[in-house]
Amino acid sequence: MSSRALVIGASGGIGQAVTQALQDREVDVVTLSRTADHLDVTDAASVEAVLGAVEGPFDLIFLAIGVLGTPEKSLDAIDAQAMADVMAINAIGPALILRHAARLLPRKGRSVCAVLSARVGSIGDNRIGGWYSYRASKAALNQIVHGAAIELGRSHKDGIVVAMHPGTVETPFTAAYAGHHKTVTADTAAQNLLGVIDALTQDQTGQFYDYAGDSIPW
Repeated sequence: MSSRALVIGASGGIGQAVTQALQDREVDVVTLSRTADHLDVTDAASVEAVLGAVEGPFDLIFLAIGVLGTPEKSLDAIDAQAMADVMAINAIGPALILRHAARLLPRKGRSVCAVLSARVGSIGDNRIGGWYSYRASKAALNQIVHGAAIELGRSHKDGIVVAMHPGTVETPFTAAYAGHHKTVTADTAAQNLLGVIDALTQDQTGQFYDYAGDSIPW
């Protein structure tokens, strides 16, 4: 179990719930968000200024930022700028944040950097198509997480870096698109995710897991 955690995206539904769940465990939690800290993940200077002012180490970094955009039902619906905007938040933003991970995680001892992704970012699990911008951004994020795990593994031997799918969570983010999918509350999602994080071992670094701890294909 973590003793000091950094939650990035703490003003969102899942970020808030994870923060509260960690605080209920009496974990020392530092939070960052666009709302409270003016963290703009689409602006490299903003990420550098806000993350650069944070002092580690943290044995858990939980990254919960993302945007859905307007899911496209066909290739004809793709808008170049809209796709670029989704990529900027869902893939490039986390990459800019992960640049600080080596400094913020302890060099020795178990640590976890968990990055929220989505099952629809899985290429192997894509059987219905559509949602091009969101799928592509999460697939790109997964590659970034996997690469970060390899790099950080060279200097942080006990560190674990994973992508995580929280399920369909009842938040404003998913309200218009939950459809027939089974949903869970943000509080339940937080408990599920933290349960998986607690059980992770170093040989699982660089992988992609869902809220039940099951591996998701890339």
